[in-house]
Parts: sequence; structure tokens; C-alpha cells
Amino acid sequence: MKLKPVCATTRYGLILLALMGIALALIAPTVSAQTRSPGQIAEHIRATLVSIQLHEAGDPTTAQAHLNELYGEYTALAPTIGHYNTSADSAIRAGFRAAGNALATADMPGFAMARAQIWTALLNGGYGVVSGALHEGDTLTARQWLVVREFRHANRFARPNADATKAVYAAANGALSTEEALAAVNADLLDTYQARLNEALQALIAADQQGFPSRRAETAALAAGYFAILTPAYAEQRGEAAAMRAQAAFAALQEAAYRGEPIASLLAEVQDLLRGFRAAPLSPAEQVRRSGQMLRFLQLVPIEYERGVRNGQVTVDLEIREAITFHAGAMAAFSDLRDLLEQRNPDLTTTVAARFTELGNALANTGNRTEIAEPATIRSTTEALLSDLRTLLPPEWQKQTSGADFDVIRSALDQMEQAVRAGEYALAESARLEAYAIMEIGPEAKLIAFAPQYKPIIEGYFWYGQNDHKGLAYLIEQRASPAEIAATRAALDQALAEAEQALAGSNAPLAITTNAAVIVFREGLEAVLILASLMGSLKAPGQRRFRRPLWIGAGVAMLATVLTWILAQSALMAMARLGETLEAIVSLIAIAVLLLITNWFFHDVYWKDWMASFHQQKKHILGGQTGQWLGLITLGFASIYREGFETVLFLQALTLEGSITTVLAGVGIGLTLTLFVGLAVFVMQAKLPHKKMLIVTGILIGAVLLQMVGHTVNVLQVIGWLPLHPIRWLDLPYWTGFWFGLYPTWEGIGLQAAAAVFVIGSYYLAEYLQRREQQRYVIAHS
Repeated sequence: MKLKPVCATTRYGLILLALMGIALALIAPTVSAQTRSPGQIAEHIRATLVSIQLHEAGDPTTAQAHLNELYGEYTALAPTIGHYNTSADSAIRAGFRAAGNALATADMPGFAMARAQIWTALLNGGYGVVSGALHEGDTLTARQWLVVREFRHANRFARPNADATKAVYAAANGALSTEEALAAVNADLLDTYQARLNEALQALIAADQQGFPSRRAETAALAAGYFAILTPAYAEQRGEAAAMRAQAAFAALQEAAYRGEPIASLLAEVQDLLRGFRAAPLSPAEQVRRSGQMLRFLQLVPIEYERGVRNGQVTVDLEIREAITFHAGAMAAFSDLRDLLEQRNPDLTTTVAARFTELGNALANTGNRTEIAEPATIRSTTEALLSDLRTLLPPEWQKQTSGADFDVIRSALDQMEQAVRAGEYALAESARLEAYAIMEIGPEAKLIAFAPQYKPIIEGYFWYGQNDHKGLAYLIEQRASPAEIAATRAALDQALAEAEQALAGSNAPLAITTNAAVIVFREGLEAVLILASLMGSLKAPGQRRFRRPLWIGAGVAMLATVLTWILAQSALMAMARLGETLEAIVSLIAIAVLLLITNWFFHDVYWKDWMASFHQQKKHILGGQTGQWLGLITLGFASIYREGFETVLFLQALTLEGSITTVLAGVGIGLTLTLFVGLAVFVMQAKLPHKKMLIVTGILIGAVLLQMVGHTVNVLQVIGWLPLHPIRWLDLPYWTGFWFGLYPTWEGIGLQAAAAVFVIGSYYLAEYLQRREQQRYVIAHS
């Protein structure tokens, strides 16, 4: 069949389609780059640069073509990075130029160095975008760019930190302010990149010892790039001049590593410049936790080692690996604390570091069978190290906390799962028993006292079952699959996490609101009655004009009370880093004052003497010819501000137990009740049963006192300032502690009982003394 000739229209259509196809092919990479997220583009650049170095070193033409494509992909990120972090954008562009030059000259160390520069500058750019966007309130951009980041390398003792992600999403949902989110992002990312910097320097040492030129150049450039991210924090802490010196030292180290020159002295200089520097300082709670981890892990090293070595031979290899792992965990915690410890005692810190190295070398030699140390040697070395640490560590870091125990429990459970995967069920059972033993000797006593509802749940998961999960003991006995054991382990981890959080101690929000309302109403009622008594004594026509200065003084006292609240809150915020320690101190002060005024509430001596004092001052002022107004203003101020100051003090203790919103709700209720009483007394001239009201509210204050004593004892036991002895036969429901501060511990119930005896006993003592004085008066005048 003869084909018909293609018409001109069809021919032009085909040509047009061909041109469109060519255009699409040319713009496809750009369109793809624009539709992919910043994290996907950055990761593709990183992975392709690695591929070029590994697989295309011998084909410079293909490598250069791929490098050009990557630079084209970066142009999709460049405007945003350039807007927020111009130095990072410049470093990325310079890195691409250096990579191209290295490919042209077959300089693989140079390409490795450029590759590290591009990647760390991308990380720096991503950090800059997230920080800048949050500062502008643009949480959408911050969320999109937060994925351009790295995490700390996970191990059995440190999981990847997701605080930045949680904070950005919370800010996007309105649950967190952008300032708070920015602080969390800075802490997370700076901590991550300082850890990565330390790892890069260690990798540089290893590459130098092994004689790997490309690896030397790469790790030196990584270290310089990570420090570029940390430079603003370094400059803020040590000044711009010190930051410039440090940057010059990193540049010199990078250049020497690239050229194959000796780096020992330059590396020592860099390490000396970094000594004592921490980009994201640890909070006091984190310091205590790291310290607890270090001490607990070190204590376990000789125990595990002794189980694995007998008669100069390794009998259980897993136990040796466990000893090595615990040493690594303790060493990691020491590294996190080292800058702080060097500020306390640099010489002893250096000694401790040397002992860590000595112990680590001995364990490593046993692990690779080059030299097997005697268990007694490992124990003596560990004990010497622990002795030095107990001298070096601040006393508050050495308080026993549950955090380190929970970390060790999780580590032992990791060992259990590892043994199950290897089919070593006997070793798995040994690890399970070890985890349970740590649970028994550590957190269990606190669980019995403060969160008893978690104890049967956790024991069920450890032994023979809980809910839909069979227990670990049963599963190991039945040689269950790793998947089944992992499922129960996940449920146990969840219960452990909830129990750990519950041990922090807290009160029910409604209980806090009620306590705040009672305190405000009681103090407000007393202020109203004092003011009413003073006003009532100024009924004469010539004295009514003196009521105005009393009202002015009372108004100024209210304003002063508000100012005192603001100053107290500012002081607490400034000391917030003290955490539960601050709560304990403030609560102890509040309890001391509550004990005194509760004692006064229950007898007439306080009220009569206090009111007599005010009336005496009033008579003295009115009897004078000058300064009457100022004196009455001062009297009105003093009569009200005393109550306001006491109220502010008590409420600060409550704000540390719950949120300010919860406390202010109670303040609002208390002020409303006080306002009603004030209106009844001053406007309606009602005669209220003042004494009965004082007694009833005094009894309520006594209940607040007992609740506050119980909660404060709980906090003191949590931070280790008081011993903990649970009453094992007393099974109280969890809500008794949550609502009333009533926990089944001898210390808590004993001190609550002592507070009650003190208040009630002082009442009867005051009544007895008053009756005796009356009898003496009658006898003297009869």
C-alpha cells in the first residue's frame, strides 16, 4: 500500500512536539528540583557527591557533568539560603568550584575536602533558614527546612534528639511560642553539631594514623565545617577575636591535612581552643542525669567483666562486650561534662580522662584477645576512677536519681534482645534478670511510694504477661521469636517511660487551683477585716475624712502586691534552671511561714494583738498635728501589704507545682470571694460572722499546709535531699498523692503528722497559757 505524503500541518505539528520534548528534557532537572523538598535536594547532593568520589574518579568527564547537575539542583535552594545565611551560600558555591577544579586535576583528596565543605555548608544554611524563619514567625518554612540537618549518632545510651522537630511543630500548632521553639532548635542542633565536630576530630586522628590521604582531607574539612556552624556561639561566649583565632586554627589544620603535612601540633591547638567550650550548655537536670549515667555505668564495668573472664581466659564474650559498652557510655557522659569539670579542677579532670583511657585500653585488649587483664585489675582501676570522680563532681550531681537506673535498665534490655536475635536464650534470660534486678534495687521503691499503679504493669511485662502481651520471662522460656519479644519490649519501654515521668511528682491542676483560691480568700478576708476595723473606728464626723488616706494606702498596697508578684515571677524565671531544687527551696520557705500563721489562726492572741497594734498606730497618728495623711496612708498600706506579701510567697510555691494559668484561676476565684465579702462589709454594712469565717478558712489553710508538706517531701525525695522508705503494707491509690500530697512513705506521712501535731498542739498550748494568765489575773485582783 502506498503511503500518503505527510501534510504540512502534520509535519509542523510533529516538529512542534519534538521541540516541546527537547524543552521538557532540558528543564526537567529544574522542575524536579523545584518540586522536591529542601531535605530531598540536599540529601541527593550529598549522596551523589559520595558516588562521584567512589565510582567516577577515573571518568572526569562524567563526573564533571554530574557535578554540574548538582550545582543546578542547588540553585533551587540558593535564594532561600542566601537570604538567611550568605556565608553558607558563599561556602557552598566555593565548594562546587573547588570540586570542579579537583576533578579536572584528578585531585581526590581535594575533591573529598570540597565535598565535606559543600555538605557542612548546606547544614549551616539549613540551620540558618530554620532559625531565621522562626525568628520571623514563619513556621511553615522552618518545618520545610528542618530536615536539612544531621543527628547525633545513636547508641545504646543516646538516642537521636528530636527536640527541634517537636518544638517547630508545637510552634506551628500554637502550643509553643516561636522564642521557645527557637531555643529548643538551637539547643538540639548545636549539641548535634558539636558532637559531630568531636567525632570528625577523632576520625581525623584515625585517618592520619592509617595514612588515608582522602579521608584525612575529608575529616579535617568536616571539622572545619561543623565549627563554622558553631562559630556564632563560640564568639558569643569567648569574643570575636577568639572566634577568629579558632577559625584560623581550623583552616590551618584543614590545609595541613590536605597537603599531607604533620597535623599533631595543629590538632592539639584546635583541641586546646575547644576545651571548656559547649555550644549548647547542659541544663542542671541534664548535668545530674549525665553524671548519674557515668557513675552507674562505671560501677557495672567490673561486674560485667568478672562474669566474662576466668583463669585468664574469656569465657563469655558477650559479658566483655557489655563491659566495653558500659565503659563507652560512661566515657560519652564524661565527654559531655568535661568542659564543666575542667572549670572546677583542670588537673583532676585530666587525670580522670587518662584513667578512662587506661581502662578503655585494658578492656579493648581483652576484647581482641591481645592481653587479658585480671578482673581484680579492672576493678581496682575502676574504683580509682570512681574515687577521683566523686572528688571532682559537684555534690548535687552525685544525688541518686532514677534517670540513670532507667537508662541501665534499657541497656540491659537491649542486651537481652541482642542475645535473642543470636539465639542465645540463656544469655537473654540473664540480661532480663539483670534489668529486673536494677529495677528492684533502684526505681521500684519510688514507684511503690509515688506511682504504685505502674508497678504491677512493669512486673507483668518483665515476668509472665500484662494485657495483650506475654511477659518476657515466659517468652524467653518458650524461645519465642525476636518479633514477639520485641513487641513486649516495646510495651515495657512505654510503661517505663510513663513511670519515669510520673516519678517527677505533680499535683492535680484542680487541687492547685483550689489551694490558690483558699490562700487568696483567707488572706483577703483578713485584710478586709483589718481595714473594716480601722474604718469602723473612724465614725465620728470629724474623723471620717481620715478614711480616705487609709483607702489610698490600701490601694497602693494592692499595686505593690501586683508588683511583688511580677518581681517574684521574674526571679523564679531567672532561677528556673534549678528545676526541682528551686521548687523544694521555695516550698520549704512557704511551709515555714504557713506553720507560723496557721498556729496564729486558731487562737485569739494573734488576732487581738495584731488588731491592737494597728489601732495603737492609728491613735498615735491621729494624736499628732503633722503628717497625719502620710501616716494614715502608711498604716493602710502596711495593713494590706503584709497580707499581700504572704499571699505572693505562698503562690510562688504553687506556680512551681503547676502552670501559672492554673494558679491564676485560683487567684481569680479567691479575689472574687474576697470582693463579695468586701462589698457586704463596706457597702451593705452587713454584720458577718467574722470569727467563724476566720476559723473555717484557717482550717482550710491547715489542709493546704498538709498537702504542701506532703508534696514538698515528695520533691525532696526525688532530688535526693531526703531518704525514701516506702510503707510497703500501705497501698494508697495514686490520686491521694496527686490530689492531697499523701504518699505511702514513712518520711512523708510522718512529717505531715508532725505538722498537724505542731499546729493543733500550739493551739491548745496557747489556750492553756491564756487561761493561766486569766487565772493569775483573777487571783491577783481578788
